[in-house]
Amino acid sequence: MPDEDGGDAWLLGENVESLGLVAAMHKTPETLKWTGVKYADMHPGIIDPKGRLELMDQDGVSAAVFFPPQRTMIYFMFVDDKEFALAGMQGYNNFISDWVSFDRSRLAAIWQIPATGIEDAVAELERAKQAGAVGVGLATWPSGKFLLSAEDDRFWATAEDLKMPIHIHVGLTPPQYKTQRISAKKGGAPQLVAFASTSSRMPTLFAEFVFNGVFERFPGLTIVGGEVGAGWVPFIKQELDDRYRRNRYWCEVNLSMLPSEYLDRNCKVGLVSDQYGVQNCDAVGVDMMMWCSDFPHHITDWPNSRYLINSMAQGIDPDKKRKIFCENAGKLYGFI
Repeated sequence: MPDEDGGDAWLLGENVESLGLVAAMHKTPETLKWTGVKYADMHPGIIDPKGRLELMDQDGVSAAVFFPPQRTMIYFMFVDDKEFALAGMQGYNNFISDWVSFDRSRLAAIWQIPATGIEDAVAELERAKQAGAVGVGLATWPSGKFLLSAEDDRFWATAEDLKMPIHIHVGLTPPQYKTQRISAKKGGAPQLVAFASTSSRMPTLFAEFVFNGVFERFPGLTIVGGEVGAGWVPFIKQELDDRYRRNRYWCEVNLSMLPSEYLDRNCKVGLVSDQYGVQNCDAVGVDMMMWCSDFPHHITDWPNSRYLINSMAQGIDPDKKRKIFCENAGKLYGFI
């Protein structure tokens, strides 16, 4: 359907979701806007796998992993009809599996886990593995509840057993938490605040996993923070260790490792443009870091990703650069 500026848009319930920021590969800061973009004006590589490979070649990208579109997924989380919600997420998962099958040597899928209860979450996780997905994404806790609960352990255990990394894009939005939507047309300061605080929820989530003993019980679990940057990680490691040291006894939290050691072992962070994080990669943890282009969204630097990478990585050891921008993701997702 058309948006208010004549562009194409998704109709998600009563919400009109325009395409501008998710199809912005040719936009500059002066021309970027949320509305007014039509499918007919898009490069075929945005929606066609053959065209996508051509665009990846232009950008020097060897392989790509596709994360579920969170605006769409969160819509399905908020509907009350659980059967409809599950069908919507399964429909996307089936689609992306078919899409990446065009060339599985270079394209891979992350499936979305529904928020309709632990039975559905575990079943979709198992189905993802069987279909060849390289990981799954969460938009809420696996049980679908507002808080982390004992029910979620079944999901973590299955993910560990299947060696399926769990991805969280920026943060979790439980279905019980109804947010007031910001006008996409007006944007304004609230929109910039949202964009500028994309990493703010991941420290809390990492702390949830650590201090609730999830990584203690499931040492083989991998949690990936998508598009959250890396520069904040050293501070959080320091804070988690310090708070644990001071409060572990009266809080009755007994871990076999320091909190920072769980982050090193069980967590990874995706960065798009983070010169500070890359330049301080030793403090972050080189093995934690994975670059992402976020193509074709508005923060992509396509077709100049190699320029961005070289700029961020000036002066760092070539082996560390190779890990951050290639090998860590390549190994996690089975490309190398």
